[in-house]
Amino acid sequence: MSSALVFPLKCAVQQYAWGKVGSDSEVAKLSASNDSNFVVDNSATYAELWMGTHPKGPSTIVSPGMPDTSLAQWVQDNPTALGEKVLHKFDKQLPFLFKVLSVNTSLSIQAHPAKRHAEELHAARPDKYPDPNHKPEMAIALTPFEGFCGFRPLEEIVGFLKGVAEFQAVVGSEAAEALMTAQSSGQPDQVAQAMQKCFTALMTCDKDTVAKQLASLLDRLSKHGDVAMSDSNKELFQRLHSQFPGDVGCFVTFFLNHMRLQPGEAMFLGPNKPHAYLSGDCMECMACSDNVVRAGLTPKYIDVTTLCEMLEYVPSSPQQQIFPCQKHPTDSAVSIYNPPVPDFAVARIQIPADCAQPCTYTLEAVDSASIVLTVEGEGEGTTSSDTNHKVQFSRGSVVFVSADQSVNISCRSKGMLMFRAFCPLD
Repeated sequence: MSSALVFPLKCAVQQYAWGKVGSDSEVAKLSASNDSNFVVDNSATYAELWMGTHPKGPSTIVSPGMPDTSLAQWVQDNPTALGEKVLHKFDKQLPFLFKVLSVNTSLSIQAHPAKRHAEELHAARPDKYPDPNHKPEMAIALTPFEGFCGFRPLEEIVGFLKGVAEFQAVVGSEAAEALMTAQSSGQPDQVAQAMQKCFTALMTCDKDTVAKQLASLLDRLSKHGDVAMSDSNKELFQRLHSQFPGDVGCFVTFFLNHMRLQPGEAMFLGPNKPHAYLSGDCMECMACSDNVVRAGLTPKYIDVTTLCEMLEYVPSSPQQQIFPCQKHPTDSAVSIYNPPVPDFAVARIQIPADCAQPCTYTLEAVDSASIVLTVEGEGEGTTSSDTNHKVQFSRGSVVFVSADQSVNISCRSKGMLMFRAFCPLD
């Protein structure tokens, strides 16, 4: 059992089918960089790296010469390491799960319920909604990253209804006309009701009609016919259909913003916001929950009625869905992604390559337990509680830092890139 307050973790890798294959996966490359026993199989998928205490992929504490110890058990035995405010608000639990995702094929079209709704869903269907917690998420791009997030601007959706006959056919003329009328009214409530009517009509359209209209549109696109779609929308529609043939989710392309995040850009997926990850590598942080309401692009359980009833029907632009980071007030190396939830925030720490050598960086103490992943560079850390205790920071290393502990890192490379998840309670 570790007596240190800052220590390395061994973390679980999830090999879901949608993950990137072999050494194309950042998850695989980070894991192999940090563990000489981790052998990358170039025929296998590596989808997610989990850093935290979630029972489906718990991290363990690495202590030389000692058996691995569960981080979850260590936290239960050492609750003050969470920090006083976290300890009291989250009942001796680490409130977040930190991840790296490597996405090769699309994840499901989905949304996550708000806290009260999660409690209701869990009470009614605990087999499908296994806990009573909400699941807000933050995705921060490590590479160019694609996703769906939020509904498109109203004029774009109406433009597709007018210009893509197959899309109007699956939505239906009545719902399409209601949305066009709402657009003319300019009334947000009327727009939201009409958008819900259109989206629900699509998601509940009978499978034969969906299959017929998908085939028609694909045929027109293959013949380079006159279709009112940009080249990028055409490519995305065809790509989704190649991954999920005949799936109604392919038509969701016309409803949701197609996000193209560059490294360092982020999107926040709050309650009731429709989204899906499409491709690329990202950091992800979320509240600890398994509650997902799905309705397309997935072989998993779908709950169309719940999803259509719960969504936030607010038109927006892709730029509005990019979540802004804030510069740290005193540390120019740190950018903070602080969403409007108490469960988590993420700090991006970029120590510049031109840092004067020898370069020493202080990972500041915060009043919350935190988890630090090193993506680039290397260094050796000493802690504020024990200057003789050395902790290695290198590509793929994951380090747990107890509350109120600072770490002085002596950099051994030109620059470092780290991400730190913590609980931002004031």
